[in-house]
Amino acid sequence: MALGFIADLSINASLLLVFCLLAVCFFEAINGFHDTANAVATVIYTKTLPPVFAVIWAGIWNFLGAMLGGIAVAMGIVKLMPVNDLLSVPLGENIALVLSILISAIAWNLGTWYFGIPCSSSHTLIGSLLGGGFAFWTVNGGSGVNWKKAEEIGMSLLVSPLFGFSLAILLMFILRATMKKNKMIFDEPHKKKAPPTWIRAILIGTCTLVSYFHGNNDGQKGVGLLMVVMMAFLPLQFALNPHLPPGDLAGASRRIEASLNAAAANGDHNSQSLIALAGKSGALAAQLDTTDVKDRTELVAARKNIQGLNKNLESSIKGGVITGETAKVVKAEVKTLAHSYEFRVTWIVLLISLCLGVGTMIGWKRIVVTIGEKIGKSHLTYAQGASAELCAAATIGVSSWFGLPVSTTHVLSSGVAGTMVAQGGVQNLRKKTIINIALAWLLTLPVTMLLSAIFFFLFRLFV
Repeated sequence: MALGFIADLSINASLLLVFCLLAVCFFEAINGFHDTANAVATVIYTKTLPPVFAVIWAGIWNFLGAMLGGIAVAMGIVKLMPVNDLLSVPLGENIALVLSILISAIAWNLGTWYFGIPCSSSHTLIGSLLGGGFAFWTVNGGSGVNWKKAEEIGMSLLVSPLFGFSLAILLMFILRATMKKNKMIFDEPHKKKAPPTWIRAILIGTCTLVSYFHGNNDGQKGVGLLMVVMMAFLPLQFALNPHLPPGDLAGASRRIEASLNAAAANGDHNSQSLIALAGKSGALAAQLDTTDVKDRTELVAARKNIQGLNKNLESSIKGGVITGETAKVVKAEVKTLAHSYEFRVTWIVLLISLCLGVGTMIGWKRIVVTIGEKIGKSHLTYAQGASAELCAAATIGVSSWFGLPVSTTHVLSSGVAGTMVAQGGVQNLRKKTIINIALAWLLTLPVTMLLSAIFFFLFRLFV
């Protein structure tokens, strides 16, 4: 387990690493109870499940979603940061960066939770990463924040609530057209009676889907955040996948070299380009053969060259330089090379899953009230609850498939707002609540970026 590597650090650095690990756990727990409302508000306000059972059920599925998720979203978080620069600079700079990200994210999440504002933990985390990363770049130089990846994630965060809002309205109209014999689904829940079994089954099903996909998407964000922390503190252990020795990677590079040289020898019209790529693959294999896994400089250099070769190979396949059977062989080996810098660690996944699941079971009530009572002027109906959650689950699930972090909070809040509009028009929305949610949505990125940057310059004075 990576905690055993703490012996490689000084006492002060070890204590700070433990503090950062606890801070990540705390952030993920806040994420759990901050976003629990997104899954349980509808089942609670429609009397489908008692609050205690609903929250425990959501916690279990959040845990499973985080445990069974992939790594695409996690790597999206990691790629935002100048990781190769973190692996090369003095430890003090990395500690200042990590602390600035964690404390700004926790502060904003706790503040919005206290006032019951459905704020996005995704926006909070990404804003903190960008602000800290930018401040880090102004001091240390290097490649800086991956603004292309930030733009891609920003578009995902922007479009997903609009998609959820529109899809919820459409789904409500479809239900009205197809459920004419079951009009009770559009009634407000009875104050003391649970809904019929078939309605409860639908609502529990949608609650389960939102909980699972929330764990899948947000759990990966936590994994990505903790991977950044571990790379910052322990570059020797996390620069490259410890389960893929340099010898295995050298073998993959040689197979690429052989395949490209064979294609060039067979008279491929791109033979010169293939020979050049084969030369780079061979050079990487030679480098990996002599890489000392205990030398940080050599590990970082190997990581950079693996990433550079993969980028060239992928663009050559897309551009038609590498084709046919050669492309199939190269793609398989590119995946092997990618696993050297895109990987997840079992204990990190388990820890994040537990924190998210436990966090889901506490602190949920403030935002549940906002979701269930304050977005619209009318009480949430069965149809509205099912529509909003189905749209949220679909949006989050698709986003996770494409490796894009999205805001569960904003997607579901937008879905609820969409159902309220479908039920009674725009006038059915509570203006004050919508303004508060919109302000939180607009302010989160700039505020957390500023906070994180300020904290970075402050912490540099002490570490």
